[in-house]
This record gives sequence, C-alpha cells and structure tokens, in this order.
Amino acid sequence: MTLTSLPLEAIRAQFPPLASGRAYLDNAAGGLLPTRSIAAITDHLTRYGATNAMPGHAPGREVLALKHRAREGTALFLNATPEDVALGPSATALAFRLAGAFARLWGPGDEVIVSGLEHEANASPWRELERVGVTVRVWHARQPEMRLHPDDLAALLSPRTRLVSVTAASNVLGVTVDVPAVAAQVRAAGAWTVVDAVHAAAHRLPDVRAWGADFVTFSPYKVWGPHLGALWVNPELREHLPWPRLSFVPEGDITGLEHGTPQFELLAGWLGTLDYLRDLGGGETLNRAALETAFAHIAELERPVAGRLLEGLLETPGVTVYGPPTTEGRVGTVAFRVDGETPEATADRLTRRGVDAGAGHFYAVQPLTDLGLYPEGVVRASIGHYTTLEDVERLLAGLRG
Repeated sequence: MTLTSLPLEAIRAQFPPLASGRAYLDNAAGGLLPTRSIAAITDHLTRYGATNAMPGHAPGREVLALKHRAREGTALFLNATPEDVALGPSATALAFRLAGAFARLWGPGDEVIVSGLEHEANASPWRELERVGVTVRVWHARQPEMRLHPDDLAALLSPRTRLVSVTAASNVLGVTVDVPAVAAQVRAAGAWTVVDAVHAAAHRLPDVRAWGADFVTFSPYKVWGPHLGALWVNPELREHLPWPRLSFVPEGDITGLEHGTPQFELLAGWLGTLDYLRDLGGGETLNRAALETAFAHIAELERPVAGRLLEGLLETPGVTVYGPPTTEGRVGTVAFRVDGETPEATADRLTRRGVDAGAGHFYAVQPLTDLGLYPEGVVRASIGHYTTLEDVERLLAGLRG
C-alpha cells in the first residue's frame, strides 16, 4: 500500500512532532521531517560519524557516493542535471556566493531589478552589488493584492539591466508569480532571471526546464528535509561565471560554489525525504513521475485546508488579511493582523492554546515595507500537506477567544 492510498492520518503518522497534539501552522519557516529522514541522519552519524568524502578508503568512498546521490536527487527534484546543482548550508549562503561572481562581471552603468515580493535571500545578495557601482531598482507589487504586473517590469527593463530577481511565491503573503512569463520577458530584454523557489517548493514541484530562468534556489528544510540550501545554474552560463572558489576547483565546476565540507548527515536526511516523496507518489524508484504524482497529491490535500484558512480569517471580526482575497494565485500561507494587538502578542496568545503560527517580518522587508508593516510585521499562518481542517479551526477559535 502506497502513501497515496492512505488516509491523512497515516500520512501525519510519518511526522513525529505531530504526535504532540499541537496545531503546527509555521511551515513557511520550516517543515517537519518524516521518520525516514530522521532515521537516515541518525544512521549516517552512527555509521560514519564525521568521516569525510575520501576516495582512498572504503568509508570515504561511501560518503562520496552519498554526496553524488544527494546531488542527483536534488537535480531530479528541480528537473535539472546534477552538474548544474550546488548544495550548501542555505539558499541565502549560495546566493551570496553567486553574487560574488556577479560583482566580478558588473559595475557602474549596470542595473539589477529586485521584485517587491522578495525575501531578503533573493534581495540582499544583489543589493550588495551596489558596492561595485551597480544600480538596484525595485519592481513593486501593486496594492492591495500585492501582485506583480508585467507592465511595471517593462517600465524598469533597459539595455543596462543585467539581472531580475523574483520569487515563485511570497514567503510572507503566499502570493504566487507566473515565473515562465517573467523569465521570458526578462530574457527578451537580454537579462538573466534568478528565482527564489524556497517557499513555492513545498507546494509546487519546481521545474527549471519549464520555467526558463537562469538561476533557481530552494531550501530542502522547507520541503520536509533538514537544514540545507540548493542552487541551480543554467548550464549555458555556469562555465563563464567567475565565482570565488578554491584554487584546485576547475572554473565553472558547480562544486566551486560549495565552500567547505558538506553536511553529509543532512544530505542523507534529504535523501530520506526524497524517498518519502517517492512513496507519496506511489513510485517504486525515485523518478520525476513519482515526484509529480506526489505533488499532485499534496495539492489535493492542501486545497480545502488553504481555502478554509483564508475564508475563516477573512470572516473573523477584527482581523485584517493581506494579499489576494481569494485562493487564486496563492499557496496556503496567509498574513494577517488582529486589531489592537501586536503580531507577537497574537502569536503568543495562540501558542498558549496549542496553535503555533509565526510572527514578525520573516525577512520579507520589501513587501512589508510597502504595506507599512515593517519591522513589526504580521502573524503568518502557513500549512503543509499534513495540516488538517481541525488545525485551522483551532487557529480561528484561538483568534476569537
């Protein structure tokens, strides 16, 4: 029996923290790990400790093989090839390393456009380019729904534009973006696109081939894996990007972005998560078809829960919801505030009732600044595929109480 044929309760049983009885609604900050991911981390540390990837002895060769499998699995998740995928401690760290390459290519007269929906992981690294004379412009989202419009981007694009950064889904507002359309518009203007798929990847399977972007980041720990980051680089560009690297790493080799020793035990855990997704998709082997089936199932599970979350918050007296008033163009993440109460106070009141939601700005500086909500921020309720309607009702009851 595959996970696709099991009830939600059986899927929830794969995630030990859910046994606490608390309603976990902070999935945008980090997902929970299935048992096989936890076991894979423990088994790796038990067997290998901190053994490094060394071809000269058997344990080292096994650890090296693990590294290759993790790269292959991540490439499959992105619909990419392993040679174009880097793994590191976080998407933010990898983005800053990529910015190091851009700083060697660009200077005064060059321009970068940052979308108004960005988490700072896809904004601050490119703002650093101002230090070498690059001009940074903002493609603001239109209020009140906070959607990006192509006409506004067209007004900013010029022959001087080198890069446009855009999220696939806002980590604070849940607003989604038509990435293929944006990438095509940017490419037509002669520039590159870097996509932050960190928040979207837990809800919609990334596809770098279909997106047409040049760089894509995501974080396995937002997709029920351990704390890791990943970066895909367009192979047409990879060999020509002068990122800082160790002297013995060939120019253009993706491992040049992976500074230092990998967290091998976390790579093992990520492979455990991918095995969970394989089973969720009913696959005998880990392949793209199994992942696509898994994410279709995830969307099916999330749809009624996300709908009730948004509907219930919109109907609750004294609650202001930010972003689109419908589930169209949204994932299951909703930002809101309660009249007369700080976000932190609201979240504290909820957590004392066993409901865990986030509070703050979540590094989403630009969108919350545009809404006049920075730095205090908002309360953010975010679901996963294991979230129940009961979890949402507990949140709504906690707000009313």
